[in-house]
Amino acid sequence: MDPEKSSIWIDASIATVWQAVIEEQLLTQWYAPDSTWEIPKLEAGEEMIFSIMPNEQNQLAEKLPMVLTIKNVTPNREFSFYLGVEETLIAIFLQEEKNGTTVTFNTSGYGASLASLKVLVEGNEIC
Repeated sequence: MDPEKSSIWIDASIATVWQAVIEEQLLTQWYAPDSTWEIPKLEAGEEMIFSIMPNEQNQLAEKLPMVLTIKNVTPNREFSFYLGVEETLIAIFLQEEKNGTTVTFNTSGYGASLASLKVLVEGNEIC
């Protein structure tokens, strides 16, 4: 595995995992848990708001909203967005593998989020 990336295999269909990657309420449960997402329109060039909520890990005093710009939405394949003005690209890739789905972030440091995604999806909490 590439040390520059974060990746995990999930025992679920690519369509099920895709829903967890793009739906606001599901993102809130696994990607920086308790932080909120507002995705008015899921398509390239649109803006969405990711609000980090104060918790023990980040020492924030109040919620910190960030505007993200969607770069690419390829169903069951890629969801990517820019943090700031095209400075930082966060890309999530899905690939069918071994009767399940491998989810990969383009950068390292997402191990905990991916573990939460795996528990959420495999725990059958998604309808």
